[in-house]
Amino acid sequence: MNNQQPQLDLSNTPLDRIYVDGEWTTSFDDKMISVVSPDSEEVVARVTEAAEQDADLAVAAARQAFDKGPWSRLPISERVDWVRKLSEAIQARSSDFALCWSHQIGVPYDKAKMIAPHFTKVMEQYLKAAQHFEFIEQRETMVSGVGLLAYEPVGVVVAIAPWNVPVNTMLNKVGPALIAGCTVIMKPSPETPLEAYIIAQCADEIGLPRGVLNLLCAHRDVSDYLVQRTDVDKVSFTGSVVAGQRIASVCGQRVARCTLELGGKSAAIILDDFDLDTVAKTLIDGICSISGQNCALLSRALVSRQRHDELVAKMKAIAEQVKVGHTFEEGTIVGPVAMKRQLEKIESLIAQGVKEGATLVTGGKRPAHLDRGYFIEPTIFANVNNGMRIAQEEFFGPVLVVIPYDDIDHAIEIANDSEFGLAGAVFTNDTQRAYDIARRLRTGTVAQNSGMVDFNIGFGGFKKSGIGREGGVAGLRSYLEPKTILLNAVPPLF
Repeated sequence: MNNQQPQLDLSNTPLDRIYVDGEWTTSFDDKMISVVSPDSEEVVARVTEAAEQDADLAVAAARQAFDKGPWSRLPISERVDWVRKLSEAIQARSSDFALCWSHQIGVPYDKAKMIAPHFTKVMEQYLKAAQHFEFIEQRETMVSGVGLLAYEPVGVVVAIAPWNVPVNTMLNKVGPALIAGCTVIMKPSPETPLEAYIIAQCADEIGLPRGVLNLLCAHRDVSDYLVQRTDVDKVSFTGSVVAGQRIASVCGQRVARCTLELGGKSAAIILDDFDLDTVAKTLIDGICSISGQNCALLSRALVSRQRHDELVAKMKAIAEQVKVGHTFEEGTIVGPVAMKRQLEKIESLIAQGVKEGATLVTGGKRPAHLDRGYFIEPTIFANVNNGMRIAQEEFFGPVLVVIPYDDIDHAIEIANDSEFGLAGAVFTNDTQRAYDIARRLRTGTVAQNSGMVDFNIGFGGFKKSGIGREGGVAGLRSYLEPKTILLNAVPPLF
């Protein structure tokens, strides 16, 4: 391992505190959560573990700030100014976010340095959306007088982020919620809490009003306690299907609002007119990026039966040249997966794929030169039947399955034969065909010739991939409640 790796210095960040009601305060318990590097298997940080009593205080602070504080009643221009200040403070810490990302889940540092500045800017899209959004509209009415449609903040929000892209995911919740006028309790993953601490620190430094943004780091029991509270108006969650089902069930029982962004098993449909060298590189680059720990990953490659073997050979050649290495080593493309249990899940599914009769083309094991850390080689399965478990279950790792199809109708049938529907792609030079196929796919995003998604338009999925959308105007709307107001005349000011 590179002994010159940059050290993570958060000595000025109060990791031994929670952030509630505008203050860094001690938890009711004295428990700490250890953050373990998947690269070295060593503890890189410890943060305080919140208790249920801390959750009570955070909800009370957020409730006070929303119900009796000025935040929800501020003119939108003032809230936008506050969020802009927060965004600028966060962007100034992009180098810290890059280090946190690499140390916590092992993203190669060269890549983290490139991506982190983009992730820290995600609130800007909501600032732009707010400039053009009509928070009060005059509408035609079926009764006498004047009809207004006002969009008002939903209330107190619990924002629960996952471990794979923690700063991007959390800011896609915090940004639109604050602009809408909601107050927020951030609940990061216990595996990657450091980004939320920096966000809270930035909020504290700019003097964001008390109770508007709070931070608790906890395990699932306290998260569930937060979700069950009747004084929480909305839960915004990104994570596993199982946890999302639990949240949806609890929110359904008390008729609370929720946005859920869950798993994916996205298909790339490759038409016969498209260059296979480009396809091979695109798909292998995809499973290598953050070690395939991407919910929108194109993890099922659907190719015509006559081109199946050619595509597999090209992908194999590329995958076997990829450098799998330590996080801070120069030239590393694939680092470790985020944690031991994640590695064990991936290894179990790989073994299942072999048992089911799929062809393990390359990968499937720990690289021989790495005896520490949670590493797995880029892995390709060929001759996969879509009914196999490896074609249906999300690996959340650097694994790609290749499925042959007979014709385009068959390809679309395979793509839609999934419990998920988050993303997808159509590789073709014919834009009309790409559009026609995209309209037939039951998935939240479809891109031509890439695995792109666009949060400026909206991100989310069909079926078990979730409920609702994040990003742009769609993301802002999810934190607003429409209210119909019927008046005798147009008020002088509205």
